[in-house]
Amino acid sequence: MSSDLEARKILVMGLPGSGKTTLARVLAKRLNAVHFNADEIRHNVNRDLGFSVEDRVEQARRMGWLCDQVVKTGGYVVSDFICPTPETREAFGPCFTVWVDRIESGRFEDTNRMFLPPERYEVRVTSEGAAEAWAERIVTRLRPTFDPKAATALFVGRYQPFHDGHRALIVEGIRRVGQACIAVRNTHGLDHKNPYNFEAVRERIEAALFDQVGRFVVVPLPNISNIFYGRDVGYSIERIELPEEFHNVSATKVRAALNSLGPN
Repeated sequence: MSSDLEARKILVMGLPGSGKTTLARVLAKRLNAVHFNADEIRHNVNRDLGFSVEDRVEQARRMGWLCDQVVKTGGYVVSDFICPTPETREAFGPCFTVWVDRIESGRFEDTNRMFLPPERYEVRVTSEGAAEAWAERIVTRLRPTFDPKAATALFVGRYQPFHDGHRALIVEGIRRVGQACIAVRNTHGLDHKNPYNFEAVRERIEAALFDQVGRFVVVPLPNISNIFYGRDVGYSIERIELPEEFHNVSATKVRAALNSLGPN
């Protein structure tokens, strides 16, 4: 799996009758995800497709495309279908693969003959354990939990409003350290430069960093204006240099554009 976005596109695959749909439904509920079931898609959308090798590949491509549209909006999507061959998996596209390997053969002999176990997968579901337990294990992989004991990068700012430059800075900090604490100076709407309260700022941060869930925490601070430190106290203080395109992003300009829209 090569990116956080691919982790939002989840393929639950395996032989017919292995328990794919049961697991997919539980998993979708835990992730508040969209669930696409291949049989339902065939019945309501892909009625032109049969079960030839070529049609199975096309079914996988269309299922993958549908999932990609959900991921673009920032959501999770769970797709459950047999996806029996390397060609169908390639057509589906990059994703987080869950192989439900609970039975040796399914009820359709033609599918049994063509089914090839995946060489690459993130989770292999065996015959031991209930769907709910496996869903919890998968969610743990997909959505890491912020660890207060782990090394953490600290970012302090007003974020009035939070913009692409802020996002790029924090994502780079997470890449370097592993997780981040975003400390928001709660200026309580002091003036036109500080129109948003802490809750409004936090909502914008969490929405912008949807693909970093579990790797950051947002906390309020008083209106901090000075940061001092004495002798070496064990912190690494460093400036992150971003590409010029992000240096040109200005919160002042963003506020001005918002103000030009007038009152709500």
